[in-house]
This record gives sequence, structure tokens and C-alpha cells, in this order.
Amino acid sequence: MEYLTLNNGIRMPLVGFGTFMLGGETCKKAVAAAIETGYRMIDTAEAYGNEKEVGEGIRQSGIDRRELFLVTKVNFKSYEHAEQTVLQSLADLQTDYLDLLLLHWPFANYYAAWRVLEKLYADGKVRAIGVSNFEPNQLLDLIAYHKIVPAVDQIETNLYCQRITERGWMDKKHVAHMAYAPLGQGNRNGMYREPAVLALAEKYGKTPAQVLLRFLTQKGIAVIPRSTQPEHIKENFALFDFALTAEELARLSALDRKEPLIGKAETPELVEFSLTW
Repeated sequence: MEYLTLNNGIRMPLVGFGTFMLGGETCKKAVAAAIETGYRMIDTAEAYGNEKEVGEGIRQSGIDRRELFLVTKVNFKSYEHAEQTVLQSLADLQTDYLDLLLLHWPFANYYAAWRVLEKLYADGKVRAIGVSNFEPNQLLDLIAYHKIVPAVDQIETNLYCQRITERGWMDKKHVAHMAYAPLGQGNRNGMYREPAVLALAEKYGKTPAQVLLRFLTQKGIAVIPRSTQPEHIKENFALFDFALTAEELARLSALDRKEPLIGKAETPELVEFSLTW
């Protein structure tokens, strides 16, 4: 595993397991399988409605909690009572602390919610705090009026949505870049069939998915691919036995379409739909 060092000195794995739209026994089994494979970062969220199942999957894996980097998010509907929400998340996840806690969307009273996260961080309930889906103007605004700079901004990032401008601002403010939907989340729009991706997969004896994920991790972007299939769970983790050259990275960088596929909702109602569809 390779790691990112966050702005407070905490180390975060570059590859984690995503749980969006996983539920029930499927979620429990997938989380346990991911941990058995070697994943040590697990990502969930209040809005996913699966924190209990994620917690049970972790318990069933038998792993020592201290070996995991556990991430969850507070939904914007809960910003006015964020502390109670986080305490419920801790109970559902069967843990007494979180490694990373994020505000899920830049809607509602995220100022108030961020101050709660700062308190939870000061109290030792959370090792690092950050945001998700915050555009540069929102991220800079949050930083300007608060004590703690977000450790992470988790945004949709993949071959077709590389977030170069956003990454520039993150780097300036020492905010780590984490990618959700690194494989397009079922809406790949041809990523797997790109000639450049297929050529690299053949060259390195890897799958297109592995090439796409390695492209991001070599750029210092943490990824949280999701799967329910054991073979794909293992495949998405096996990324560090090859490296793309600078020329190959440039070739893939040129494929950026600069447009999110799923993470650019204009209103809270659209966000809610995207999280429950």
C-alpha cells in the first residue's frame, strides 16, 4: 500500500473500499471480503443508509479496529444536529472514533456543521475532518472563516473528470484529493474501451480498471472503488506492482473531458435523488 500524509500528519491509504449503494448482507460480505483482501480504508456515509452493515462487516472480518482507516460523512439534512448524527454513526459502525469525517455536500448550514466537526476533532472522536463535493470557492470560503483546514476533499474524479483546477486549489491549501467514482460508478462512457487504456492494459498485463485506478493513484489521488464481486475487489486492490511512465500519464491526462458524470447536482433535491436512486 502507498499512503497520503494529511495536513495534520495522519497517514491515509491511497486505496480504499467504497460502499455507495451497498446494503444488507451484500454490504456486510463485500466489506469483510475487502478487508480479507487487504483493504484498510473503508468509506461509507450517513446518506448511504448502510453504516450498520459496514460496522457488522468489519466485526465479521475479525480485524483489529486500529488497523483500519474508517471514513464516513454527515448528510446535509443533518447539519443542524451534526453531533447527534455522528454519535449515531459511531454506534452503527461499532467504533468509538473515526479516522476521517466529512461533510457530504456544500448545502444547508455547513458552517455550523463544520464547527461541530472541529469540536469532535478537538475531543478526539475524529482523527481528521474534511469535506466532499466542495468546489474551490466553497472550500476557500470554509477555510477563510474557520480554524481547521479540511484534510480531504472527496470529489468525483476519474479519467474523464480529472479535476485539474480543483486539484490546484487543494494543493495550495494542503487539502488531500480523494476520488469517488474513480471508474465512473457504472457510467463509464467508454473509459474501459479507450485505445490508450487498452494498450496500457495489454502492455502491463493488467485490466483496464487497474490502469484507470493506477493513473489516479500515481497522481497522488486516493481512490475508493466499489464492487460486490470478489475477483473485482481483489483486482481493484492490486495496483502497486506496476507504474505508468511520465509519457503514459500524459497520454491519459489528455483524455480529460473536464465534466463530472454524476457529482454535479444543482440543488439539494437532485443530490437527495442521487443518493437514493
